[in-house]
Amino acid sequence: MTDQDSKERIVSFGFEDVTESEKVARVKGVFRSVASRYDVMNDLMSAGVHRLWKHDAMNRLNPQPGERHLDVAGGTGELARAFLDLADKAGRRRGDPREATAIVSDINDAMLEAGKARSDNAKWGDRLNWVCADGQNLPWADKTFDAVTVSFGIRNFADRVAGLREFRRVLKTGGRLAVLEFSHMTVPALQQAYDAYSFSVIPRMGELVAGDRESYQYLIESIRKFPDQQTFRSEIEGAGFSQVSVTNYSGGIAALHFGWAV
Repeated sequence: MTDQDSKERIVSFGFEDVTESEKVARVKGVFRSVASRYDVMNDLMSAGVHRLWKHDAMNRLNPQPGERHLDVAGGTGELARAFLDLADKAGRRRGDPREATAIVSDINDAMLEAGKARSDNAKWGDRLNWVCADGQNLPWADKTFDAVTVSFGIRNFADRVAGLREFRRVLKTGGRLAVLEFSHMTVPALQQAYDAYSFSVIPRMGELVAGDRESYQYLIESIRKFPDQQTFRSEIEGAGFSQVSVTNYSGGIAALHFGWAV
């Protein structure tokens, strides 16, 4: 270990303890490896239910015409496209012609390239943009965005509290934050069953479908290391958000944390 490493905080990479810089590098490697099969694996792992969770989260966000949206750790851009679609529908209902815009931000260039290659981006033209950036050090000015989202990405941050503070910084006063993440089930017996399924089935599925067992082993471990709903809610409040609410999906397999910038 170098002198620089010894000064860094120690954080979790799955069940391992590593320095922050090592986690960043290893997370990049994980998502570079799985990028080409990421959407397919999400559908297989959740039997497509993740789409329902995201649909509900975006309805709660309530996109409006003319708004600016930032999807952090946005990967292939699923939430950004949904934001633009819902904003346009709201505009048509009200006769408001203003066009919303969205930026997909991700620290991993391979995930962004996989997203940019999707054919369903074409309809949005320059309203949908892609930026390779660190969620803990966003390259935008204060009070730039009306809405910030993170979907199944914040548990991969080396310092998620630093990320939450950045989200607050770039949000306008009155802006909304929606964080959708795997969480903890509300019934302990169900948690045990879910853990048994996750650790026995998902890494094997990753090996068969994506050719990468190790990355999916990490992803399952990272879910178990993520704090429970109330602990994470307190972290969001500590970063400057108010009226933070928690909505559990599928008994707490995933949870939506929603808050307002004040």
